Amino acid sequence: MDIELYRKQALQKQKEHKKFLDGLKKKPPKNLDYVVQETHEEVFEKVDCLQCANCCKTTGPLYTEKDIERIAKHLRMKPADFESKFLRIDEDNDKVLQNLPCFFLNDDNTCSIYEVRPKACREYPHTDRKKIYQINSLMVKNTVICPAAFEFVERIMKNLGK
Repeated sequence: MDIELYRKQALQKQKEHKKFLDGLKKKPPKNLDYVVQETHEEVFEKVDCLQCANCCKTTGPLYTEKDIERIAKHLRMKPADFESKFLRIDEDNDKVLQNLPCFFLNDDNTCSIYEVRPKACREYPHTDRKKIYQINSLMVKNTVICPAAFEFVERIMKNLGK
């Protein structure tokens, strides 16, 4: 999978994608949630995250208190110890990873804490959300990071005849 090619295409199409998604926000089709779910499934039949893991290599998820407690318990650590070892507070006052790529990313692109991974990781790249137009700017950002998000926006444009 050529991540750089996807990134270049996504950057070239950012304005087009933004315009399309903004149009969905202004006038969402009646069947939008259904089309989104169907398109999400189509994309993930073709895209294998284990071939990529670019999200784990280049972006860090937000860690909620529930995430921290769950992962710390899994690692048999105190939540405070987990935080001091792996997390930092970012400019938005969110708890994020100290370093990238993600410490929990294995050499084969699998996740060493997959069963207990953060909510943000479980939901990424958010291509199966209801009312998808509520996260337009996030979706456009994700197309530059995630080939599946790029494919999703391209296909949703096609599937909705744009």
